[in-house]
Amino acid sequence: MKIIFAGTPEFAVPTLQMLIASDHDICAVYTQPDRPAGRGRKLQPSPVKTLALAAGIAVRQPLSFKDPEEIRQLAALQADLMVVVAYGIILPQAVIDMFPLGCLNVHGSLLPRWRGAAPIQRAIMAGDSKTGITIMQITLKLDAGDMLLKEEYAIGAQDTSSQVHDQLAQLGPIGLAKVLAQIASGTVQAEPQEEALVTYAEKLDKAEAVLDWSQPATLLARKVRGLNAWPVAQTQYQGTVLRIWQADALPYASPPPPDTVAGTVICAEKNLDVVTGDGLLRLREVQLPGGKRIDSQAFLNSHAPHGIILG
Repeated sequence: MKIIFAGTPEFAVPTLQMLIASDHDICAVYTQPDRPAGRGRKLQPSPVKTLALAAGIAVRQPLSFKDPEEIRQLAALQADLMVVVAYGIILPQAVIDMFPLGCLNVHGSLLPRWRGAAPIQRAIMAGDSKTGITIMQITLKLDAGDMLLKEEYAIGAQDTSSQVHDQLAQLGPIGLAKVLAQIASGTVQAEPQEEALVTYAEKLDKAEAVLDWSQPATLLARKVRGLNAWPVAQTQYQGTVLRIWQADALPYASPPPPDTVAGTVICAEKNLDVVTGDGLLRLREVQLPGGKRIDSQAFLNSHAPHGIILG
């Protein structure tokens, strides 16, 4: 097949690698424009662009497809199929309808659960036992197209969003390769999404990083894992921000005194525990401004937080 690939971040790289190594003709790669990054704010290519150029594939970086000339140039490639993985640019109907074999998306959830921008993080924060990837047909409505295939991943008790992201990135090419083989053999089957089961994964906001200690420890632990590696859970510690990279929810060995408020630090047996609305949150890895990520023992070696109320 003659395929156009559209994607931008690291999540899309394994799928592009699979396509490059396949017998398919990758006639062009579309990715978002270079963005400033790092201390010098120099323009940096996307991971997808870097891989495409190294493989000798033509790269295009339109700001959007509002310009008819961009659509004309895309059509001129005469591709059979377009594969989209975390591209980040909305495709108009003219593009969706352009390809004889369709326009496919590799989405990081088990649709129809978690349509939208942050499916991995929302799955973890909601306490889902599993997630995965869905190969789907693209429609104008966000992540609402018919489903062609799913690959599941069991979410581990300690899995962070970063870890699940990396696992799903590897499932994407596995699922897509199966669908491409089905398309070639004429055996692919499309399944409509059941609208009653739809949930939406809203885009993450930095304001979500602040922990509310009145919430149960189990919910807070999921939030810590879901917000790792961005924007990272945080709280106020003696007037400064304390970022929390890893934490576990624990039941009370013995209930704290009745006047103990949520957010109070308890340092029993060299542990860094925080009283919550229900249970304790044991902080495993933290970070102060300008410092490195350190485990709780290293933190306790240089701080005496017992009895301090985090905010």
